[in-house]
This record gives sequence, C-alpha cells and structure tokens, in this order.
Amino acid sequence: MIRLTRINRIPLVINSDLIEHIEATPDTVVSLTTGQKFIVRETADEVIERVIRFRREILHGGEERGPELRVVT
Repeated sequence: MIRLTRINRIPLVINSDLIEHIEATPDTVVSLTTGQKFIVRETADEVIERVIRFRREILHGGEERGPELRVVT
C-alpha cells in the first residue's frame, strides 16, 4: 500500500499492485485495474518511486520504511 494525496489534499492509500497505468495530463491520474481513477498531487515519478520503495520494503523485510510507509500495529 502506498500513500498519495488527492488533488483536493485528502490523503489516499492505494494498493500499488492494482495500478494499471499512470498518466500525466498535466495532472497525475492513477488508473487501477478495478476501473477506478484517482487524480493525485504527486507526479508520476513520485508515484513510481513510492511503489518501488514499498516493494523493496516487502522484499527486504521492512528495512527501508519511510514516513509514508509506516506500518500501524
């Protein structure tokens, strides 16, 4: 799961495995395999970086946990 911010500044957490594609039109539009689309404040590159960091965290057992990847127990 990655944390993003909707265009109206409301936080959003999405399952990064469901991202189908990301458009920059010039707003960043994240399209999921479910058909849902979200316009977010982050750039496409920032979304990609968050997905990469999240997947690295999964592979390395949480070694690279940053503020947007905090696990709540």
